[in-house]
Amino acid sequence: MTEQEVFAKIAEIIEERFEVSADKVTNELNFQNDLDADSIDIVEFVLELEDVFGAEISDEDAEQLHTVGDAVKFIVANQK
Repeated sequence: MTEQEVFAKIAEIIEERFEVSADKVTNELNFQNDLDADSIDIVEFVLELEDVFGAEISDEDAEQLHTVGDAVKFIVANQK
């Protein structure tokens, strides 16, 4: 998948999970600051990323995913 395709899919997930309009999703969108996501929200989001993209995301890696851009870069770099 291209970076654009990954971004679009992540935007869809955020739209469903956090009830945010997809057009408000940017690479700079911060999960905790902008979406008020708590640790449980983040864990569920990471699990969904693993399911959708078939990626293994370790706890250490998940802790580094602060923005949509971080998630996109991680998925693109770790695609199977």
